[in-house]
Amino acid sequence: MNRRPPWWNSDEPFPPHGEQWHPMRRKFFWRFGILFFVLTFLACGAFTFLFWTLALSFSQTNFPDNLNSILRPLGFGAFLLAVIVLAFTFRAARRAIVPVADVIDAAQRVADGDYTTRVQERGPREVRGLTHAFNEMTEQLESNDAQRRAMLADVTHELRTPLTVIQGNLEGMLDGVYPLDRAHLEPVLDETRQMSRLLEDLRTLALAESGGLHLQKESTDLAVLINETVASFRAQAQSNGIALHAEIKAVLPNADVDPARIRQVLENLIANALRYTPRGGEIRVTGARENNDARVRVEVQDTGRGISSDELPHIFERFYKTRDSRGTGLGLAIAKSLVEAHGGEMGAESEVEKGTRIWFILPT
Repeated sequence: MNRRPPWWNSDEPFPPHGEQWHPMRRKFFWRFGILFFVLTFLACGAFTFLFWTLALSFSQTNFPDNLNSILRPLGFGAFLLAVIVLAFTFRAARRAIVPVADVIDAAQRVADGDYTTRVQERGPREVRGLTHAFNEMTEQLESNDAQRRAMLADVTHELRTPLTVIQGNLEGMLDGVYPLDRAHLEPVLDETRQMSRLLEDLRTLALAESGGLHLQKESTDLAVLINETVASFRAQAQSNGIALHAEIKAVLPNADVDPARIRQVLENLIANALRYTPRGGEIRVTGARENNDARVRVEVQDTGRGISSDELPHIFERFYKTRDSRGTGLGLAIAKSLVEAHGGEMGAESEVEKGTRIWFILPT
């Protein structure tokens, strides 16, 4: 299975195929082949005339004056043409080779860990395309490296808090400061559960993004799944004074999905909506056909405080938290990865003080 590299442009298919890539490759080889043929033909013709002229010049055979007056200019012209052909060949080769050499040098710097490396885009169109793709790759690698470092810092921060609680309680009990009772052991157990959830979330996210997540797909009635998931949150919604509704707008086709994973996605979205919707608010979970085709669109819409326009593009990033977020910042990243593992897509729309709509589309 061909997985998209992390640095590959998300708007381009991987592996490259079809109309977008093959014509460019064919055009490059056609141009190179025609140029090579023309240069070879001109060079052979020029050197043939030059060799013939030199042979006649050193030959003892006497030619008529009128023939000599023709051959000598032809020989000079052939020599001049050979020089021009060689100069043109050298210039064309240099225009193509120098940028490629720059890419080779830059690739070595990237291999040494310098992701800030960029290459000047110059030369023939195809070589400029190569350098442009290289620069995009290094930009993405630089971004991924920054995300990796930020993720390590975030994981360290998320693990430090429960470890501090566990260590403090255990040391207090061993030193006799705290009694060895249920009241002091339960916080230790709660923190270990929190750490376990964090590690399981990280494992799920890593498997989903690498394509190693095993999905137990089966024909699933999404309408039933939506209604059951909403019903499991209804008591919590009522206790918070929030109206929670499920709405199936049409007869939904069965989808070939992993029901446990899709339920996990839906639970995450509803839990988030409950967390940020104030008392007296409303959450509506809807399921409908996507533009009357074979796909199904599921939406979770709330009347919460909403997400600002500068934060909205980042909510699906790992460990990203809005200003008032209280979670680990992994939930939406995991949900999006699980949907994409099913061949679907996920997005969000929001308006401050009016609410948020998060949707995902699944193929059937």
